[in-house]
Amino acid sequence: MSDIIYTKVDEAPELASASFLPIIQKFAAAAGVSVGTKDISLAGRILATFPEALSAEQQQSDDLAELGRLVKTPDANVIKLPNISASVPQLVEAVKELQSQGYALPGYPEAPESDADKAVRAKYDSIKGSAVNPVLREGNSDRRAAKAVKSYAQNNPHRMGKWTSDSKTRVSSMSGGDFFSNETSATLKAETGAKIVLETATGETVLKDGLSYPAGTVVDATFMSAAALDAFLAEEIASTQDDGTLFSLHMKATMMKVSDPIIFGHAVKVFLKPVFEIYGAKMADLGVNPNSGLGDLLERVKDKPEIMSAIDACMSKRPPMYMVDSDKGITNLHVPSDVIIDASMPALIRAGGKGWGPDGKESDTNCVIPDNSYAPVYDESVRFFKENGALNPATAGTVQNIGLMAQKAEEYGSHPTTFEMPAAGTVKMILDDGTVLHEHKVEENDIWRSASARKAPIEDWVNLAISRQKAEGCEAIFWLDANRAHDAELIAYVIPILEAADVADKFKIMAPREATRASLETITKGENSIAITGNVLRDYLTDLFPILELATSAKMLSIVKLMNGGGLFETGAGGSAPKHVQQLMEENHLRWDSLGEFCALGESLKFLADAKGNDKARVLGLAVEAATQGILDNGNSPSRKVGEPDNRDSHYWFARYWAEALAAQSDDADLAAHFAPIAEALVFGEAAILSELAGAQGPAVDLGGYYHCDAAKTAAVMRPSATLNAIIG
Repeated sequence: MSDIIYTKVDEAPELASASFLPIIQKFAAAAGVSVGTKDISLAGRILATFPEALSAEQQQSDDLAELGRLVKTPDANVIKLPNISASVPQLVEAVKELQSQGYALPGYPEAPESDADKAVRAKYDSIKGSAVNPVLREGNSDRRAAKAVKSYAQNNPHRMGKWTSDSKTRVSSMSGGDFFSNETSATLKAETGAKIVLETATGETVLKDGLSYPAGTVVDATFMSAAALDAFLAEEIASTQDDGTLFSLHMKATMMKVSDPIIFGHAVKVFLKPVFEIYGAKMADLGVNPNSGLGDLLERVKDKPEIMSAIDACMSKRPPMYMVDSDKGITNLHVPSDVIIDASMPALIRAGGKGWGPDGKESDTNCVIPDNSYAPVYDESVRFFKENGALNPATAGTVQNIGLMAQKAEEYGSHPTTFEMPAAGTVKMILDDGTVLHEHKVEENDIWRSASARKAPIEDWVNLAISRQKAEGCEAIFWLDANRAHDAELIAYVIPILEAADVADKFKIMAPREATRASLETITKGENSIAITGNVLRDYLTDLFPILELATSAKMLSIVKLMNGGGLFETGAGGSAPKHVQQLMEENHLRWDSLGEFCALGESLKFLADAKGNDKARVLGLAVEAATQGILDNGNSPSRKVGEPDNRDSHYWFARYWAEALAAQSDDADLAAHFAPIAEALVFGEAAILSELAGAQGPAVDLGGYYHCDAAKTAAVMRPSATLNAIIG
């Protein structure tokens, strides 16, 4: 096993790796550090799942499973880049691309009937959504802006949209019948197995058997009423029309890979209700699944003029929609994975509450977030900025995050304990001794879910928060609502641990709405706060605050202190940036910013130095910090426009600053001597390298694929400087 594992992923970060990874490997080798790769990309996971369908040459090892074992050991040192959390449309596209490349994979069964099709569907369903992160995150999250990054953002404040008190932008959520209002929770006194059953008038159906939980696990259960959801959506569509604002739905159809695509499908059906009332059966025969979005629906009915006419008539009476791409007519409801709440809501808030409409103009927006569990965070943010105006990045403090996520904590809405009810009845979670832990009366099509958080991760989370607060000495808030069933169980853990450590006076416990306002007040004053949250809020807040403070969430330090002693270093929270890939393919310009990779690399090298006593690795890590500072101080981050410096240019500058820092340091004479000629060559070659990089831009490029690129073609695109390649190797 290599000293450091650098993950092979998808889209923009993977393209950037083709340029950056050779630099890392070249420099690390000088310190005796090996850097290997493991493939956790969507295409790689698909190929690893169906070895029986592939030739021996095509078969691929299950790198995700291998990494899942590694992160449970003290030897783990993994740099984890953002990967696709696939929605069904993305999964289907990836399969079709692989098939076109000669991989004899089975098609994705949209409506499996035979046992064989059901088995194939189950395999594919294990890949979709946030399948990677729960496997690798065997520790809790410590996310914060690196000091150099925060300082740069304050000295070079990004543009913020203007908030006004009369803005019509608002957040709308269900007032009842949602997951929040129906939640029950309990902490298990002893280790136990469990099953989930649905009791109906015709008998009992086992929804899930073979569950097991250790003592001390917090187990939740809840459901969303389909009827209440539809009524809420209809009401919001009508009120948006009355307000003259844009209609927008903000979901997490990747992380909540079972529940949220279903909710998304309800929105599609309600928005096009007259069409489904008349043509629902005919569209079903055409394979229409509203959960796949409006884009898939339109593609399937494009040759049916009567249905297309009905859709046009319906849309003409609906409010204008928030657009993903106004020029291409891609709406909020086209693809469930196009509008991801943790990115879409912060972007809208940063823009002064404005979203892009179908006319290509900005407009106030009704932000529809059906479940009320965490919608108050965004609602309170909107209210705060209406009252106080936009945040000033030049003077704002920062919100760090300690997030509970180890061992699949709080995997809400994820397979395999989330179900769409096939019939009305009563759902029960029954323990091995016959105790009914949770019980809910449900109607057909209601969405029932269960999630859990184990004792050891919860205790580790609280202790990590204590450690971070001691290091920072600033405000620290547990974002927990005593009136929510799950949060009340966590509070019962938190308070005794804080009291035993004699630090209870250094922490506050506040519901998410109140914590949001308190944190915004704190950073507005230029002070700092630590948000200590569960899994979903960790995801949301580590986009919300960085996007407001730094303009992006891709520049965060994201450290996972694995519970068995290893380290997982995530490269920010910026997603996999499909629009960046589109621009590269069209204009050969990649605007992806690798600052998150730079930060993770430095932390990984310093962790390796501590774990293995490798002083050369420490020197390398400290020099990475100097190089990162150089990138920021000298404005070498990528530009958004073709013809200007892009991601590849930033890698040249990073390599140069890294080599210069290593040549100038006095802690290791051998490293200084080794890197002095490399630094000299990078300086001497500046004009040629930058000219070669600039000369590559403009024309469209062929990567040999989108989900499964050709390695040689990608390398040719991402390493176009012969001068730089000769130095790096």
